[in-house]
Amino acid sequence: MKSPLLSLPGAVPAEGRDEGVAAHYGDLFREQRALADGTGFVDLSHRGVVTVSGDDRLSWLHLLLTQHVSDLPPGRATEALILSANGHIEHALYLVDDGETVWAHVEPGTQGELIAYLESMKFFYRVEVADRTDETAVVHLPAGSVTEVPGGVAVRETAYGRDVFLPRAGLEAFAAEHGPAAGILAYEALRVEGHRPRLGFETDHRTIPHEIGLIGSAVHLQKGCYRGQETVARVQNLGKPPRRLVFLHLDGSEVLLPAPGTPVRLAADGPEGRQLGFVTSAVRHHELGPIALALVKRNVPVDAPLVAGNTAAAQETVVEP
Repeated sequence: MKSPLLSLPGAVPAEGRDEGVAAHYGDLFREQRALADGTGFVDLSHRGVVTVSGDDRLSWLHLLLTQHVSDLPPGRATEALILSANGHIEHALYLVDDGETVWAHVEPGTQGELIAYLESMKFFYRVEVADRTDETAVVHLPAGSVTEVPGGVAVRETAYGRDVFLPRAGLEAFAAEHGPAAGILAYEALRVEGHRPRLGFETDHRTIPHEIGLIGSAVHLQKGCYRGQETVARVQNLGKPPRRLVFLHLDGSEVLLPAPGTPVRLAADGPEGRQLGFVTSAVRHHELGPIALALVKRNVPVDAPLVAGNTAAAQETVVEP
């Protein structure tokens, strides 16, 4: 989906997984500061939107998701995962129920595979699953924003802001009334600062929820069975995850940020030492400078200086070893 807001003055298109919206509108740090101050909005209209309606929607989703949603009150935001049989993360859903319909936004391009899985699990339940991406655009209002959202739309309110499910046809009018717009790079900088993992960035084909700190926020440990629960329970009760998410403060003298996948090693071993992990996201922050998230082996000492490629990095613990 190509956003109409790419026609706004100064818009520079994003690339990669966020293609379709603006990376920035000419001033990355100004846009970050605006979001941090609770002003403006972020165009997330490239994200997939999926709805589930019907009398059994919450009880049915409760059987499939890692989150406890059978009694989810209308208007309460939550997030949930769908795991493989081996407990690896396959989908991440950011959802809210409006009293009649569950609205969820997901990573761009993943809604088709998600809907195919949900459809295969309907059986006799009274539910209807729909892809609403073509008609619905997600915008993000930062924490502290006093912007009034249009009536009759679903809203996810979280500690870091509100996700609003707007009719796609009203996106340009919303931007004209509630700007300035901030690009996805500003949003990503605040996400990395907040240690919030993202599917396809902090995850690969073998990531389990414990590794990236999703126990509690997206995984409920006291709910009934779901696919992959055995792995979650085993790690919770008997062991530790093989990897852990860390936050990195990068050397600000380097011109280029380390790309996702860049090897992480002990600084004492140098750039030719044994690889202990890899960078997942790297951004430039308006106050902290260059920062990143990385997945490293659990036994990496929490106080050890690291290098990401050739860039020196000091680590902060996100997931305890």
